[in-house]
Amino acid sequence: MQAVDQLLLVGALVMFAGILLGAFSSRFGIPFLLVFLLVGMLAGENGIGGIDFDDHWLAFFVGNLALAIILLDGGLRTKLATFRVALRPSLVLASVGVVLSALPTGLFMAWVFGIDWRLGLLLGSIVGSTDAAAVFALLRASGTRLNERVANTLEIESGINDPTAIFLTTLMIEVLMAPAELAGFGLVRQLVVQFGLGTILGLALGQAMAWTMRRVQVGEGLSALLLCSGGVTAFAITGLLGGSGFVAVYLVGLIVGNRLRRTAENLLRAMDGMAWLAQSSMFLLLGLLVTPAELPAIAWQALAVSAFLMLVARPLAVWLCLLPFSFARREVAFMSWIGLRGAVPIVLAVFPLLAGVPDAELLFNVAFVVVVTSLLLQGSSVPFAARRLGVGLPPRDEPRVRPMLSDDSLAVLEFRIGERSPVLGMDLRTLVLPEGARVVGVLRESAVVHDDDAGALRRDDVVMLVAPDVEVDHLSDIFTSVDAAARRRFYGDFVLEGAASFADVCAAYGCEMRAGFESLSLDEAMRRYARNLVEGDAVQVSGLLLIAREVFGGRVVKVGLKLSENPRRSIRPPPG
Repeated sequence: MQAVDQLLLVGALVMFAGILLGAFSSRFGIPFLLVFLLVGMLAGENGIGGIDFDDHWLAFFVGNLALAIILLDGGLRTKLATFRVALRPSLVLASVGVVLSALPTGLFMAWVFGIDWRLGLLLGSIVGSTDAAAVFALLRASGTRLNERVANTLEIESGINDPTAIFLTTLMIEVLMAPAELAGFGLVRQLVVQFGLGTILGLALGQAMAWTMRRVQVGEGLSALLLCSGGVTAFAITGLLGGSGFVAVYLVGLIVGNRLRRTAENLLRAMDGMAWLAQSSMFLLLGLLVTPAELPAIAWQALAVSAFLMLVARPLAVWLCLLPFSFARREVAFMSWIGLRGAVPIVLAVFPLLAGVPDAELLFNVAFVVVVTSLLLQGSSVPFAARRLGVGLPPRDEPRVRPMLSDDSLAVLEFRIGERSPVLGMDLRTLVLPEGARVVGVLRESAVVHDDDAGALRRDDVVMLVAPDVEVDHLSDIFTSVDAAARRRFYGDFVLEGAASFADVCAAYGCEMRAGFESLSLDEAMRRYARNLVEGDAVQVSGLLLIAREVFGGRVVKVGLKLSENPRRSIRPPPG
């Protein structure tokens, strides 16, 4: 009994210390996950905790379970609408991009360490995939918003690139340990089975899970447990049948999240805790697994490999993969830098240890250094890089959203009126709201006031509305606090309707009319230059810089106007 109490005490103290230090370090831009990794190291055999842990099978089990939950959570948060502008480039980055990152990194590793090229390529495969989940956690914490094209591309890439890295890792282990098994079409068959079965079972089990979640009425916490157990079941079944469980579990989350829509908001909050528990437990365990005393001997070579991956291999892979899609240079530069490595490489580094690959400890240690430097350098610079490269949008406060259980196309929104809110001091009755939006009431000093009796809105009032799901972003622009100066710098001083006549605007500002544009609206004129426009895109037309301020259904609803071109903001046609 005493041994159990000691084990619980040590585990709880390690987790407690990780959370406290993480909360403190996040103020300085240091990622939470890096802190958990370092706390695990400090608790390990060469740290102050002195815990001797070398159970690779346990680390492998916990790592796979945690990755399944993390990918499930990632799929749950991905909207199918994001595929409109990001699916094709994301698929290329998640497949060809991983290979193009792994090959040069592996060959460089073999050269630096003077080892067999196959062993080097195994390391390249291990560190080939990205972990954008940590990037978005940092962005949310800093209040940075990325433009839709960049955000969606990174999000989808990170959700579906892990199976490619897993496939390459297992392939290189077979090349090293059992090359005879790769004869004939065995490799092609394995690839098709992995991704084919993963996709088919993920879609089928995702539909079944969404059907179950709709009909089983349980509390938020139990809903999250039900979803996690269903997701892990899909992961395990797919793996047992020879498919990619990682593809399957991501698709389960994707289908459930999109089928439930706004009714999944409460579920997302509960899943957030599940995902953090999975990530923190995994990083603590992997921190315990590493032996810090072995790192100084390979530190310089490992740092060189990490620098090569961050500064050469990833940028080259992103540039080549995105060439057909005509991304702006600043967007390519941002996605090249935000190739954050996280949990997956360390878990994959356990594979060679379990398979008995020669020098597997070297691979694990190098992968560990790559992840730590990536989290420290790339992870801490995400908000700065977004601002510097101009892929961020003006920040805004998000409303509190409650689902309408009877109709998941509607949502109940709560907007707190801050001192910088654009509607502070305005009468609710004078506001022009989107079609279908209705004010329920105003919560003022713990009392509910009818909108007809509310008068001028005061600071700390909470306005409650029922609105269509598609109008949430529009209402956020109306009610929430914004930096007006930052908005004017970004969108321009003038805001026009996308349906306004381009000829009228051109005449008003004395611009030369382009042939064939006489009968076009502003929206149509912009889409002549660029397809699949997203918020923040800017198009130069007849001396006018037109900025997409609000986009809905592929059309520009609101247009920002500048009279002179800012070269840094000009875009090439986005991916289509």
